[in-house]
Amino acid sequence: MRMNSKGQVTIPKDVRDALGLKPGEPVAFEREGDKVFLRKGDVDEAEFGRRYAAALADIDRVVEKYKHLRTGRSTDEIMRELRGDEPLP
Repeated sequence: MRMNSKGQVTIPKDVRDALGLKPGEPVAFEREGDKVFLRKGDVDEAEFGRRYAAALADIDRVVEKYKHLRTGRSTDEIMRELRGDEPLP
């Protein structure tokens, strides 16, 4: 099989059947060196919660870092300040 431009592959039917996979069910990939293993995925609510909280913290850090860029002014106002009061032709 080949990976498409979106990074997707089709899991062969015999593998889906062997794992009892149905459409919409989670799967997990585990890497060991240059090998990747597919297994039926379990939704670990605690792990999901930890990852979600970490992602939110990352967003908060980015917002805090760049908050000085949020001036409440329009782009036109900023450009007038940088270029002067006369609009360009």
